Amino acid sequence: MTPVSALSSSNLPTSTSFPELVLPADTMGWLDFSSKSKKEEKDDTRPSFTWGDNLNATDWQHYTDPRTVIPTILLTTTILVSTRLYRSYLRRIPEAAYIRPGFFRKRSLFGTVTRVGDADNFHLFHTPGGRLAGWGWMPGRKKLPEGKDLKNKTVGFSHVALGYHILHSLTNSQIHVRIAGVDAPEGAHFGKPAQPFSAEALAWLREYIQNRRVRAYIYKRDQYDRVVATVWVRRFLVRKDVGKEMLRAGMATVYEAKMGAEFGDFEAQYRAIEEEAKKKKLGMWSGKKKDYESPRDYKTRTANAAKMLK
Repeated sequence: MTPVSALSSSNLPTSTSFPELVLPADTMGWLDFSSKSKKEEKDDTRPSFTWGDNLNATDWQHYTDPRTVIPTILLTTTILVSTRLYRSYLRRIPEAAYIRPGFFRKRSLFGTVTRVGDADNFHLFHTPGGRLAGWGWMPGRKKLPEGKDLKNKTVGFSHVALGYHILHSLTNSQIHVRIAGVDAPEGAHFGKPAQPFSAEALAWLREYIQNRRVRAYIYKRDQYDRVVATVWVRRFLVRKDVGKEMLRAGMATVYEAKMGAEFGDFEAQYRAIEEEAKKKKLGMWSGKKKDYESPRDYKTRTANAAKMLK
């Protein structure tokens, strides 16, 4: 056997004995292992992401999913509407200073009359929503505060009528209401003598509205920080205008003033009812005409007399 080292290039055949292999042109692509497929070339155009990018990515598709968007909108709308309803209709107003200017001539106050101190005004404990809001039966609202519980309450930084936040000490957590359009005989105040029929008018008003639920349609605040309002009360299931009923019984006159008088839309009706009471000589009209002095004339006379004494 001839050793490998003994072989020389001259002994090798100059050409192979195999026939030449010819391949079709379209088959060369898959044999070219260094080339990339069209799919791979297309995939190379996509942006690359790191593992950290995937961890910190926000899936915005979740937030735009109708199953997420619709409940969110409904919940947000419910909260906003409920808050507005509470602030406008269900939040209790402790006294006149807390009534926002936008409420006058647009809103009414519903509450219980806690005290009648004069023949044409009273104190109201505001109970917004009435029994539907739990006043009179719900724990914490079952019984209205009385006596000292209505006084000397201190409120922290509170939103008041003008929008300022102040430390306000309440002397009375009730709203002082002046009945609009009427003027009752004056009682004895500050050393001044009482007018005829002042005691009768006070007793009549106490019997008519004391401890009853009333609705006051408010117009403005007067110089004594009282709310001027037309007041309605239910008597035997029928709503009655308290001012009209006072005039009808002869317990008050139509309010007379050069400016600032408030009647709502009832001035003509009030004057007609007053004339009817005069003709029937009811209440304060039962005496002699020459002895009659209106509440307005009485206040003017006593005020002038007080000035003369100074």
